[in-house]
Amino acid sequence: MIYFDNNDTTPLHPDVLEAMLPYFKDRFANPSSLHSLGLDADTAVDEARGSIAEAINADPKELIFTSGATESNNLAILGSAQTRPSRRHLIISAIEHTSVLNVAKRLEKEGYRVTRLPVDGQGYINPDALSNAIDDDTFIVSIVHGNHEIGVIQDLKVLSEIAHEKGAWFHTDAAQSLGKIPFNVTELGIDLASFNAHKLHGPKGIGGLYYGNKTRPKRLMEGAPQEHDMRPGTENVPGIIGFAEAVKIAVRDQAENTVYLKTLISRLAEGLSEIPHTLLNGPPPEERLPGNLNVTMLYIEGEAILMHLSMREICVSSGSACSSKSLTPSSVLTSIGLIHEEAHGAIRFSLSRFNTIDEVETVITKTKEVVELLRSMTAFVPELHSERMGAKSFYRKR
Repeated sequence: MIYFDNNDTTPLHPDVLEAMLPYFKDRFANPSSLHSLGLDADTAVDEARGSIAEAINADPKELIFTSGATESNNLAILGSAQTRPSRRHLIISAIEHTSVLNVAKRLEKEGYRVTRLPVDGQGYINPDALSNAIDDDTFIVSIVHGNHEIGVIQDLKVLSEIAHEKGAWFHTDAAQSLGKIPFNVTELGIDLASFNAHKLHGPKGIGGLYYGNKTRPKRLMEGAPQEHDMRPGTENVPGIIGFAEAVKIAVRDQAENTVYLKTLISRLAEGLSEIPHTLLNGPPPEERLPGNLNVTMLYIEGEAILMHLSMREICVSSGSACSSKSLTPSSVLTSIGLIHEEAHGAIRFSLSRFNTIDEVETVITKTKEVVELLRSMTAFVPELHSERMGAKSFYRKR
């Protein structure tokens, strides 16, 4: 089986599993317990918190553990809205994760104003758009760092400076960027940031939220005072240990992994560009998240490509897993200018450190076979289609 769907989830790193195992067996206690086993678990959680905080240049007191980035995004935005009730304006980008998009819809129903910043043909936000949209009523600006579908990386430093000029807090969904590209909350001017362990070879069901000392969102759930009295409930100790170990490994090997993955993606892009009527969605391979590639094969459905590749033991995605059961075209792809037919023909390939160049060559060969097969099954003749579809090159303009 060739697994090229690592933006959805990654396989657990063997060293992460090894670090977690004792906390499933001998060191299983509740960290809130005052006996020796509980104190041991509490110490382990504190050490893990400190390790992750150090990786993002934060104070351990500014990091709490959650069930994942979806919960963190909800807590960051909804909790901030409750902390700053005099402000009623939210700004997000048009290419956010569903957990941010749906929080925005919820706040709209509650009477908040929501501005969705447009992006260009490669997915970048124009800072001038934020400058024009923000005002003294804006309580928070939430912009994803590395996009989960097209891999575009936003210039958060510039955007956060604009937000702070109006006194707005700045939040980013960093689930896809932590451990893959440099992420320093101080250098980027981040007030709140959401993380996920299972995007960087850690366990599922564990994530984190960074919040600056002056940007503490209100808790959304009631219970005991765990996690700095912000997120009640017994801590997932094995998950926390695995999360910290995954971050440590990812940050340690980040430079090496980036070079390796860019080599693999460059070859994959080169091979797929040889397929007629194929378009690259998002920025050029060298500018995007390491390991990410999103392409549209015109005139056929992405779901059909996915299923035929799956039958050949190749795992890819036709969009975000959180939205894969919806027939609605990806909002990320339509936001960068794809029409309905183009968006439905999109396939995302996302690689990790555990993939190989031989796998890339196999995927190129099998994808070519699948596309040729599927196109042979339709009466559609690409050469007779509109110039809008047929005249596009592999690389889109910004």
